[in-house]
Amino acid sequence: MRPYCIYLRKSRADMEAEAHGEGETLARHEKLLLEVAGRGQYNVTQIYREIVSGETIAARPVVQQLLQEVEDGLWAGVLVVEVERLARGDTIDQGVMAQAFKYSGTKIITPLKVYDPADEFDEEYFEFGLFMSRREYKTINRRLQRGRLASAKEGKWVSGTSPYGYERVRVPHDKGWTLRPVEAEADIVRFIFRLYTSGEEDGGGALKRFGTYSLALRLDAMGVPPPRGAHCWSNVTIQSILQNPAYAGKIRWNVCKTKRRIINNTVCVERYIAPPEEQVFVDGLHPPIIDEAVFLAAQEIFAQKGPPPVPARSIVKNPLAGLLVCGKCGRRMVLRANAYGGELVCPNRACDNVGSRYRVVEERLLQALDRWIGDYRLEWSDRLPEEQQTLIDLKEKSVSKVQSEIETLKKQLARTHDLLEQGVYDTEMFLERSRSLSARISAAQETAEALAVDLAEEKVRAASRKNIVPKVDRLLDVYGTLPSAQAKNEMLKEVIERAEYTRLSRERKNGMADKFELILFPKLPPSFGE
Repeated sequence: MRPYCIYLRKSRADMEAEAHGEGETLARHEKLLLEVAGRGQYNVTQIYREIVSGETIAARPVVQQLLQEVEDGLWAGVLVVEVERLARGDTIDQGVMAQAFKYSGTKIITPLKVYDPADEFDEEYFEFGLFMSRREYKTINRRLQRGRLASAKEGKWVSGTSPYGYERVRVPHDKGWTLRPVEAEADIVRFIFRLYTSGEEDGGGALKRFGTYSLALRLDAMGVPPPRGAHCWSNVTIQSILQNPAYAGKIRWNVCKTKRRIINNTVCVERYIAPPEEQVFVDGLHPPIIDEAVFLAAQEIFAQKGPPPVPARSIVKNPLAGLLVCGKCGRRMVLRANAYGGELVCPNRACDNVGSRYRVVEERLLQALDRWIGDYRLEWSDRLPEEQQTLIDLKEKSVSKVQSEIETLKKQLARTHDLLEQGVYDTEMFLERSRSLSARISAAQETAEALAVDLAEEKVRAASRKNIVPKVDRLLDVYGTLPSAQAKNEMLKEVIERAEYTRLSRERKNGMADKFELILFPKLPPSFGE
């Protein structure tokens, strides 16, 4: 019998309600759905929580995982507060969601209704609910955008994150946000603009201006902490500071927009500059850190250097993108073009990990994967190993034992009413016995849920161990014939979690120019105790 799961998502409206003191949304929804599960006797073994206001499935990793498990037939049903919590994306996302539940036979259970995908009318009702959810989302989004536009025109700060050198604070005696300088960081901002526009004296007394890359090196050498989340200063970070009019006391809004296009059956997001009449550029309510004249001087220098290159569309060009990580600092390795077909390097300037030719690393990774699957095939057959099957059997027996105990306790609890009616129990004894049995039932149910989750996880591990062999075999057979780097990358990500790369020097050893260590981490969940 397939178990059930609960999906919880906090929407933007929920966040606004919490701000007004209505309580924590996910906790309330979880309690409600657990009550629904109790009334319907749905065996819930997993609760998924997502705190993201994403329009598309692509922007919501938790629902992506849930959708994959639904497609695999893992769940008998999914409990949600309302169907709108599942998908508010475009018609494509809604179609993907509807088909996943339909073809897997997975029910959607809300406090008001149970949607059975096998039922024609339920299917139509579900699809209509998704449509209305999309319409509601668009309405809310338009209202929010109008509100942000109005706030920006008033000089308020409408972006979520404050720029380096400022902190976000409430507007006094009004709604909305503004910026307040953080003096220690503000001094660094002034320092950046001064060295970029005016420079500093060299040994001969002449002024020498700094470029963005030189400024990044200088700040790292001075020991200045980079903006939050960064490992070191970069020229990109410096450029973003120099081109941000907020430091001159200005508010810039609605400048960059996006549009989606289908290219080679792939949805690509492109950025473009909005027409001047749609842009907002006004004096902000916040104090400037630098003079407007200094900011304009920085922009003139940028203009002399010409516009930055237009970034390519978001299409994967490196088959190892997102898979190869630096064995020293943990950053993702990047592909840098050269005359030898590209070099994989660590983007962290402070890291001394030496890069290697892409073709050599790729070949080494495939060889390592081939060796690993050969060893793995010797250890695992189509039948589960005796130890793991024994473990699963023991956990199944534990679940069965606890479920039997729960049924016994429920019968005892029901009998207390008969004993009260017969006069065997007085009121006080009845209440005491009811409290005791209810507590024991609750404890047993918690134990049963924990055991069921534990069992489900162990079975997923076992299935993964069995399915990994054909996946790797197919990858090794067709990898060289795949038409694009993106196709190779997608296939590698199905079987590899990551690969750690480490190279200590560029010295040749035994005639090999690329002597490095590569540690492979296949997508194989460990058993308990490993």
